Amino acid sequence: MKLRYLWIVPAVLFLGCTLAQVNVEVLSERTAMENQILGTYNALDDEMLLLASVRAVDASGAFQTTPPKSREQQEAVTALQVLAFHADDLAAFKRLGWVGENNQGLLTPFPMEKKDVPEDLKDLAGRYQKEEFEFVVSEINNARERVMRRVIELNDNLTDADWPSVRSIFGKLNAENALPGEKVQNEDGTWRIRS
Repeated sequence: MKLRYLWIVPAVLFLGCTLAQVNVEVLSERTAMENQILGTYNALDDEMLLLASVRAVDASGAFQTTPPKSREQQEAVTALQVLAFHADDLAAFKRLGWVGENNQGLLTPFPMEKKDVPEDLKDLAGRYQKEEFEFVVSEINNARERVMRRVIELNDNLTDADWPSVRSIFGKLNAENALPGEKVQNEDGTWRIRS
């Protein structure tokens, strides 16, 4: 009879013990600054969507004035619109190998090779002249720089001294978002084709 109760004692002791609560925090691979910049950029993108969705007329049909925007805010919204406008051409330029994502958040142009162009891009490749191509790349880069400046302006934790870091982070984010076959610049300045 005593042997029967011997196995109950360890079982009661084991069941009576509680495991200490363990809090596990999973840290993302992004740095705090990257998360701040990405969050501010997403807020800026959301701001553009909100501004675009403001109705010009109210329920009675009367015209409404849009809320006033600062010059900086308007420039950033315009920059985001420029980026959206050129998105299809940029995707084509990347597929053609005419541009690559550099490590400073901007595009670097490459020679406009028009040999071995995919069938669906032949019309676009034939239509683009060097001057127009350079103009579009310049517009995209100017818009990207304006957006990066606005991210610094909107984020209390960033100053103009953070400009090099912000550019580098945008370069890293653009490289992460590049599709296979697109050119991206490594941190050391060398170029590779995204796999």
